[in-house]
Amino acid sequence: MRLLSILVAVLAAITLVVGQQAGLAALIGMGVIGLLLAAVTFRSPGLPFFLRIFSGVFAIEYLVFGAAAVLAQVGWWPPALQIPPVPTSLPTTIGVFGLLIYAISFVPVIARIARIASPYFESQEITTANLWPIGPFRIRLGVLAVSLFVFLIVINQAQVGITLRLSFFNRDMYDALQNKDAAAFWYQLFWVFCLWATLWVISGLIEMFANYTILIRWRQFMANEYTQRWLDHATHYRIALAGSVDNPDQRIAEDTRAFVNQTYSFALPLLSQVSTLVSFSIILWNIPVAFTLPGTSVAVPGYIFWVAFFYAAAATWLTHLIGRPLIRLEFEQEKREANFRFSLARLREYSEQIALMVGEPTERAHLTQRFRDIVENFYRLVWRRLKLSSFTFSYNQLSVVLPYIILAPYYFAGTITLGIMMQVAGAFDRVQTALSFIINSYSSIASYLASINRLTSFETAIADAQHGAISEEALGRETSRDESLHIRNATLLLPNGKPIVKLGALDLGKARSTLLIGPSGSGKSTLFRAIAGIWPFGDGKVGIPAGAEIMLLPQRPYLPQGTLRTALAYPADEGAYEDGAIRAAMEKVKLGHLADKLDEVDLWGQRLSGGEQQRLAIARALLSKPDWLFLDEATASLDEKLEGEIYATVDRELPETRIVSIGHRNTLRAMHDALVTMEANADGTFTPTPTAKTPAA
Repeated sequence: MRLLSILVAVLAAITLVVGQQAGLAALIGMGVIGLLLAAVTFRSPGLPFFLRIFSGVFAIEYLVFGAAAVLAQVGWWPPALQIPPVPTSLPTTIGVFGLLIYAISFVPVIARIARIASPYFESQEITTANLWPIGPFRIRLGVLAVSLFVFLIVINQAQVGITLRLSFFNRDMYDALQNKDAAAFWYQLFWVFCLWATLWVISGLIEMFANYTILIRWRQFMANEYTQRWLDHATHYRIALAGSVDNPDQRIAEDTRAFVNQTYSFALPLLSQVSTLVSFSIILWNIPVAFTLPGTSVAVPGYIFWVAFFYAAAATWLTHLIGRPLIRLEFEQEKREANFRFSLARLREYSEQIALMVGEPTERAHLTQRFRDIVENFYRLVWRRLKLSSFTFSYNQLSVVLPYIILAPYYFAGTITLGIMMQVAGAFDRVQTALSFIINSYSSIASYLASINRLTSFETAIADAQHGAISEEALGRETSRDESLHIRNATLLLPNGKPIVKLGALDLGKARSTLLIGPSGSGKSTLFRAIAGIWPFGDGKVGIPAGAEIMLLPQRPYLPQGTLRTALAYPADEGAYEDGAIRAAMEKVKLGHLADKLDEVDLWGQRLSGGEQQRLAIARALLSKPDWLFLDEATASLDEKLEGEIYATVDRELPETRIVSIGHRNTLRAMHDALVTMEANADGTFTPTPTAKTPAA
C-alpha cells in the first residue's frame, strides 16, 4: 500500500503540473483529490483489512483512469480505439470515494463490520482451489479470498461499463426510429446490442460462479472460527453459566450465514451503485437542458442531476425516519425464533422424561406461548414494514414518470431528440436508483445490523469467558511440586455471587481413593468443577501435577450422536482404541450384551438406560486410563451390588489412577481409602475437611 500511495502521489503531481500549464481547473481538482487520496492510502495499513481491499481498489482505479484522463486532456488519446475519452470527473469521483472509505472506517458500525469480516481475508490457512484450465492447486485461503473479491469487483464494474454503453445504444436506436433510419436501427440492434448483451450474459455467469465460491468458503471459515472459539477451554460452559448470550448455536449457524451473505450483498452492490452513479451522472450533467432560478438569470448547471440527487436524498431521510424501528424489531424477532427452536430441541432431548411425567399439556402450553411471542413481535414487524413499503412503493412508482414529466417540455419544444429523452430517462432511473440504494435496502439493512449486533455480543461473551471476570483465570492453575492435587486459599461462588465453599488448603493426593460427602447444595460438584478448570466463579489456586490427565464423570454422561463406538471413545476419536480393547472394557462394566452394536448409529442417550449410560462412562475411563478420575455420583443409577462391582473393577483395572468420588451411600465409604466431609460454617458456606473413616452403619 505504501508503494501504491507513492504512485498515486506521482500521478497527482503530474496532473497538477499539466492542469496549471493548460489552465484546466478540472485537472487541478483531480490532482488535489489525488494528493489527498495518496495520503489516506499511505495511512490505510492502519485500517481493518476488509476496508483496505476497497482502499487499494480505489487507488488502483485512480491510477488507471487518472492516467487515461490526463492523456485525453493533452490530446494523446488514441482515436483508433473508437472509445470516448475518459473524463476527469471519473478519476476525481473515484478519489473522493477512496477518501470516503477512510472516513467511514471511523464509524462504529462500519468498524465492527470490517473487524468481523477481516479475519477471512487475512487467513493463513492453506486450502485447495480448482481453476480451469490450471486444475487443482494449493493456495493460502486469505490470498484466494482477496483474489476472488477483487475479481468480483472488476467484473461488477465491467458490468456497469456495459450498462453505460447500452445506454448510448438506447439513445442511438430511438434516434434511428425517430428518423426512420432502417440501416442505423439494424446496425445498432445486431452489431452493438448483440455484442454487448452477450458480454453481459457471459460476465454474469462468471460472476455467479465466483460469487457462490467466495460465499461458501467465507461462511465455512466463519463457522469454523466461531465454533473453535466457543468450544476452546470450556468457553461454552462458562457462557452458559453466565447467561450472557442466548442461543449461541443460532449465532454460529444462522448469524454467520446472514453476515456473510449480507456483507457481500451490500459491499459489491454498493460499489456498483457508486460506479453507476458516477457514470450516469456524467450523462445527466451534460444534457443540454437549461434551467434558471425563478426571478433570476442564474442558470443551474446539471439541472437534471440535481433533481435526481435531492429527490433521492429527501426520500432516503424519510425512509430512515420510518424504518429505524425495524433494527430493534428484527433483532427481537431473531431472538424469539431461536428461543422457539431451542424449546423444540429440548423437548426432543427429554422426550422420555416428559412422556413418563405426562408433561405434554404443559409442554404444549409452553410452546404455544413461545410461538405467541413470535407472532406478537411479527405483527409489529409487519406493520412497520407496511409503513416503509407504502412509502418506497410510492417513491419508486413516481420515479418512473418523473424524468418524462421534467423532459417532456424540452422534447416537444425540439430542444432534445427522442433518443436523448429516452437515454436521459434511463440515466435518471440509474442515478436515482443508485442514490436510493439505502431506501430500497432498508429492511435488509435492519436485518443485517441485527446479525452484526448478535455476532458482536457473542464475541464479547467469548472474550469475557476467556479473559474476563468469569474466565478460567479466576481460579488460577499452578503446577504442584509432588504428585498431589491440591487447592489453597480458595473461595467458590455461585453464579449469583453468593459464596458456597471456602477453604485454606486441601490435599487430595494423600490417599489413592477419596470419598467426598456432604449435604446436597454444599458445593461438592462445584468443587469438582473448579478442580477440572471449568468453574469460573471465585478465586484461589488449584495445583495440578505436571502433565496429569484428569477425567471427570458427571452423574449424567454425555453421549454424542453417531455409533456406539463413538460414544465409548469420546472425547477421543472413534478409531483411538482397538476393537478388542473396547469390547474388553464393555465386558468389564457389564455391557457385553451391546458388543455387537458397536457400529450402529442411534440416539444412544435415549436408547440406553441411566445405569447403562453410567457404566458406558466408566468404560471410557478404563480405555483412557487417566491419572486422576473424579466420579460425581457417577454410579448413582446402579444398585449397591453392581456399584460395588464397578468400583472393584476400576480399582483393579486402573491401579495407577487416583480416584475422588462424590456419593451419598454409606456403602461407598468402604470402597475408598480416605474421607472428606463438607463442614458447614457460620456464614452459610462449607469447607471440605479430611475426616477419620468410621465403619458403615
